Amino acid sequence: MVKSILTALLIVSFNISSHANTLKVGLVLDKGGKDDKSFNSAAYQGASKAEKDLKIDLKYVEATDTNAIENLHRSFARKNFDLIIGIGFAQKDAVKKVAAQFPQVKFAIVDGEVTAPNVRSLLFEEHEGSFLVGALAAMNSKSNAVGFVGGMDIPLIRRFAMGYAAGAKYVNPKINVSENYVGVTGEAWNNPAKAKELALAQYSKGADVIFVAAGASNTGVFDAAEEKKKFAIGVDSNQNWIKPGVILTSMMKAVDVAVYDTIKEAQAGKFTGGIVHFGLKNEGVNYTVDKYNEKLITPDMKKKVEEIKKKIIAGQSQVPDYYKQK
Repeated sequence: MVKSILTALLIVSFNISSHANTLKVGLVLDKGGKDDKSFNSAAYQGASKAEKDLKIDLKYVEATDTNAIENLHRSFARKNFDLIIGIGFAQKDAVKKVAAQFPQVKFAIVDGEVTAPNVRSLLFEEHEGSFLVGALAAMNSKSNAVGFVGGMDIPLIRRFAMGYAAGAKYVNPKINVSENYVGVTGEAWNNPAKAKELALAQYSKGADVIFVAAGASNTGVFDAAEEKKKFAIGVDSNQNWIKPGVILTSMMKAVDVAVYDTIKEAQAGKFTGGIVHFGLKNEGVNYTVDKYNEKLITPDMKKKVEEIKKKIIAGQSQVPDYYKQK
């Protein structure tokens, strides 16, 4: 009887100890939410994979109101979460403030740069990947005109646009590139109706391929492309599957990999603050070819874009960066 009680107590003690040692990760998504089929979805997929593979304790919240972001981070910190990950540049100020208040907690932010010993900034070279899809757009275009629809008009999205236009003009110096933005507030990420309106206007003026970087608003451009029997280019995650035969390719940012690797390093006790860059060299950005679009990207197109990629990686071709033009 005594032996059985001692055994039971040991089992309970072991379970409590194991639970106490489980890494607690809080994921703060922006307004697009985990089902935006884009940026937030990629982050959620990376964290979910970590939950499955690494047996972490994962909780996520969706910041439907930008003003609530700081409180969401602070709430996770007060509940003694080990690592808190913010998704999107709009969380920069909140991460900076809360990280200073809770120096024992580890933080990470995607697309925002925060200088603090307990914060890791996960930054992507969007202009490099955008250059490649711009080149593909120009190769595909029959009308000598392509377009870009951005979400919120901010430097980050201007960076996409500049890289895309440069890539298109690299292939065809005389090509016309249209450029529009859904809005100037956070609502721009979740307004597919406005994005569709802008895309229809660009298609009506001759564009036959449009690259969209607008979060959940992307679907509006995809609908317009399908309606007008033109092409669109997805962003952030591989969106080729959403409308096969309509989406020429996607400019993929490995947000899922960045989130997963950050969680894995935190669990292994190897987390460090600072900036981690993801570009073509480490496959942090790229264009996508799969079963949904392989018939749209000819072997000749793929060969040309791979040559361009190699030149960029080798430093033989320079991609203009909006951040450095200001």
